[in-house]
Amino acid sequence: MNWSSLLFQQSLRIFCVTLLISCTEVFANDEQASTDKTFEACRTTLRENAQAKGFSNWILTDVINNLKPLERVIKHDRSQPEFTESFVGYTRKRVSEFRIATGKKMLAEHAALLAKLSKEYGVPARYIVAFWGLETNYGGYKGKIEILNALATLACDPRRSGYFTQELYNLFTLLDDGRVQQEQLLGSWAGAMGHMQFMPTTLITYGVDGDGDGKLNVWDSLPDALASAANYLNKIGWNKEEIWGRKVELPKNFAFSRVTLDTRYPLSHFKKLGITKSYRRPLPDYDTEAKLILPSGHLGPAFLVYDNFSIILKWNYSQNYALAVGLLADQLIDINHGLDNYTAEPHAFTNEDLKTLQQKLADKGFNIGKPDGIWGPKTRKAMQQYQLQNQLTADGFPNQEVFEKLSIVLNNG
Repeated sequence: MNWSSLLFQQSLRIFCVTLLISCTEVFANDEQASTDKTFEACRTTLRENAQAKGFSNWILTDVINNLKPLERVIKHDRSQPEFTESFVGYTRKRVSEFRIATGKKMLAEHAALLAKLSKEYGVPARYIVAFWGLETNYGGYKGKIEILNALATLACDPRRSGYFTQELYNLFTLLDDGRVQQEQLLGSWAGAMGHMQFMPTTLITYGVDGDGDGKLNVWDSLPDALASAANYLNKIGWNKEEIWGRKVELPKNFAFSRVTLDTRYPLSHFKKLGITKSYRRPLPDYDTEAKLILPSGHLGPAFLVYDNFSIILKWNYSQNYALAVGLLADQLIDINHGLDNYTAEPHAFTNEDLKTLQQKLADKGFNIGKPDGIWGPKTRKAMQQYQLQNQLTADGFPNQEVFEKLSIVLNNG
């Protein structure tokens, strides 16, 4: 090959690369322009509705005019660890030795305040501290994202627009009332605030001036933050007479056909099926109802959860989160559930794999709702029904056996 030919090929390569970069930039600019246009239209709608609701001119002009979309917020919304990490992996990160040791320290350091709150609101101190630990690592990280922009971004995103629009309007109310100041508004990507990561609606409804200074400051006043959390748990139904649940052991060849997942049964029903507490101790005899939870399928840990578990889910509707709160609360009083015996492996499946599985189940007539890649109650029940029909272990968990039966090739496998 002569030098002229080599030079021509090199020039052609440079031209092609330059063209590709230019096209990429054009498409990126077009996409950004489209995004900006969509957000501007949404902001106009937010302003019109806010005006109809009677918000001040300051909200309508200074606040709303300065709203801007945050791209990273959408990325966070699409990859929440509560729904993407395996139970053991998620829990091991959050119920860590550091968090347990620090939580015990906080129980001792704030014993008087916590005792007062427990007496007034009927929520044991260890649960208040466990929520605190899970939410902000005991105030160590409250978030640095601009909450107004985060909520506006999510309000203008179609996935959960209604919910976040209402949260944004409630934040406007807090600002207009003077209960929060604009310079305070740093928090999580989803708009949660302060030590306990309250959303605006929760803060409006359940916020408490715990230190008696006439202000509500869940960022800097620990009495305000913890009292608000205790009040919230009390008002949504915390039962001071019960624990959240317990780790249990299933007998060999457990009759999964006798238990519908996410369904309450008397403890006596589980006793008849051979379920015991850890170390094969019998379940208690008192009359209450529970649900069987298998966060990693039949090969992982098993739990019976009570009414207070449902209360934790009202705080954050994630099974992994609720279990982590309960487990951390137990560890703070030295109840160890032996989760170190399980391997913290990632899920064998991705969200897209699970979405494909949901669609296949829907095509077969099972009720899974809208395929969203999240392993929720409808998906668990539909999967258990499918497993029972196909002589598979009916634990409702999306394991390799289920994917193979449905002829799904895993994206990471």
